[in-house]
Amino acid sequence: MIKAMLADDHVLVREGIKHLLEYDGTVEVIQEANNGIECIEKLADVSPDILLLDINMPDMNGIEVLEELKRREHPVKILILTVHNEIEYLIRAVDIGADGYILKDSGTAELKQAITTIINGESYIQPSLLPALNSRLINRDIDKEKLESLTKRELEILIQVAGGMFNKEIAINLNISERTVKNHISNIFKKIDVSDRTQAAVFAIRNNIVKLY
Repeated sequence: MIKAMLADDHVLVREGIKHLLEYDGTVEVIQEANNGIECIEKLADVSPDILLLDINMPDMNGIEVLEELKRREHPVKILILTVHNEIEYLIRAVDIGADGYILKDSGTAELKQAITTIINGESYIQPSLLPALNSRLINRDIDKEKLESLTKRELEILIQVAGGMFNKEIAINLNISERTVKNHISNIFKKIDVSDRTQAAVFAIRNNIVKLY
């Protein structure tokens, strides 16, 4: 029998998933957590085969829990089970090392398939998300080339632009003139192929230069 742990801050959601998982006797939910910190703490006392992890949780979100578990080299398999179909969350989870990613509106059969696939040592991404993921990965290769074209100073400025800072603030922070900042920003826009600060910020978030959460 597969031993599972659920981490989700909604009790009714956990109860519903637990019922679906245990219905046919192939999965046993041995532990539950109401938030990210509790999840980390309880994993020290139990050894589930797989952790079903929500992204939106208080105190410590699912992405942060995933990062911490990977930092600790915890052996548990991790399936992200979430309402988020935004491709950036999926990319981030895959980059950190999630074993699977499916949406909460998936059917029981797909949830069970995801768990079985992961337990067997393979990764599982909900098929409906794959076209967007593949497209994003292709674009990321292009973005990588753009990023590599930026100088260290330009990257520093891009981070501050993405943080909502104006030219004057950036100039003060970096101890350079506003005119120099303006010239750098113009070069940045050309190199990453954007036309304004908002698009530059989106580029920075998309490529994990600044965090989405």
